[in-house]
Amino acid sequence: MTELYTTRLGAGQGMIEETRLILDLWHDGIDAQGLNHSALESGLFPNMSARRLRNFVIECFKPRYLTDKAAPARLLQQLQPALTTGEFEQLLFIYTCRANMILADFVREVYWPAYASGRNEISNEEARMFVEQAISENKTTTQWSENMVQRVSGYLPGTCADFGLLEKGHKKSRQILPYRLEQHVAAILVYDLHFAGHGDNSIVSHRDWALFGLESPDVIDELKRLALKSWLIVQAAGNVIRIGWEYNSMEEVIDALAQGKL
Repeated sequence: MTELYTTRLGAGQGMIEETRLILDLWHDGIDAQGLNHSALESGLFPNMSARRLRNFVIECFKPRYLTDKAAPARLLQQLQPALTTGEFEQLLFIYTCRANMILADFVREVYWPAYASGRNEISNEEARMFVEQAISENKTTTQWSENMVQRVSGYLPGTCADFGLLEKGHKKSRQILPYRLEQHVAAILVYDLHFAGHGDNSIVSHRDWALFGLESPDVIDELKRLALKSWLIVQAAGNVIRIGWEYNSMEEVIDALAQGKL
């Protein structure tokens, strides 16, 4: 079943610093309601109302990082000390797109084609056209109001700006910025897909790579670069891809990153 688009981005676009703070408060066994209470009590969010903070935790943080028994939150906590700021933010970008299909499709269908064609900017009007097309194709959960269409049309480029794909600032048209998948993030992603049960060919063609403008041949090239650092073994013959795995768990991957093995 095709995942429908929601307005969930309204609860928080990139929210990178806020996510870092909430991650510091999260621990195994605490649910979203408890996490919201801890956030309120922490005093770390003086500029957010209680309602706004609750909306962020429940509608933004929870669907991104507390899915699959909070596996994303656990992984991010473990990885953060071993990653640069840019690498960590790319992981947040992946999880944000996984939780918000409208953003993922906007990046894949609007941002990267514009980037590849050599264009300099993407406008809110283009985002609006994307949203209106989605509504006409019944891709949204409901028939959105004009006000909601306008708001979501701003959320999409705004979130891209938060994650470094577009320039920041409140603008009707934003400059396209260079954006490339970091090698550490490529290693984490390929192992994440592997441990999630994807076969080798499915990994190479997975839609997450397209968030970074990569098609299957590009992914194979990325994996070959990882193979040079002994992270895995790649055998490619025609349409058949075979990957040999160096590590047997994400904990081993995290240890390797912490030891600087890339």
